[in-house]
Order: sequence, then C-alpha cells, then structure tokens
Amino acid sequence: MSKNSISSPIGCKVNNVFIHVSNLEKSAKWYSDLLAIPFNKNEVSSPVYNIPITSETGLTLDDHTFDPGFTLNPSEQVLFNFSVKDIDEAYEFVKNKGITIVREIERINDFVYFNFKDLDGNVLMICNC
Repeated sequence: MSKNSISSPIGCKVNNVFIHVSNLEKSAKWYSDLLAIPFNKNEVSSPVYNIPITSETGLTLDDHTFDPGFTLNPSEQVLFNFSVKDIDEAYEFVKNKGITIVREIERINDFVYFNFKDLDGNVLMICNC
C-alpha cells in the first residue's frame, strides 16, 4: 500500500436503516401493508421490529421502549427510498391507501420519484432507481 492511499476499517455499505416510531405494532403493520408482506403481530416485540427485507440493507423500526428520555422528532427530510419499476403504479398504490404524499411525482430525465409520510410523519421516497 502506498503512503497516499487511504484505508478504513469501515465497510462501504449501509447495513441497516432505523426508523424511530411511536407505536411499534401499528408501524410494523403499516410498513408490512405498504410492502405487501405478511404481518404477524405476535412477532412484534418492543423495542425493535425488523421488517423482512429482501435486499442487503435491513429496515428496523425502533420504539425506544428502553430509552424513557427519547423524544420522537419525525424527519421532514427524506430518510431513504424504496425502489420501484413503475413509479406511476406505485404512486396510485400509495395514494389509494390514503397515505400522505408530500411531493408529487417529479421527472428529472430518467430519474422519477415522489415523497410521502409514514404514520409518524417521517418523509420517505419512492423512486425508479
């Protein structure tokens, strides 16, 4: 290794995304419904619930049961995005579920997205990337 190369013990990969929620069971059901995955409330156990994601990056809901001083401050900025093949179909799906859309579909060349809020008001994105 040369003197000018940089090395880090930290892998260049996002392992897991945490979403802070106020009601773990309701949020687990909401995300399961959004992603059309089976939901079993008996599998929800505070303080965290791992959404069964089919990619490398995990998605964990956290209600901070063991952190009595925690105050939930929903993010007004996009936390992450879900990838879709058909943005228009995804938009109609989200809209028909009565989910709050905070940014209508934007089309920037080949990149297309829209933003919406989860149950706690966290802003999330769906895009065609």
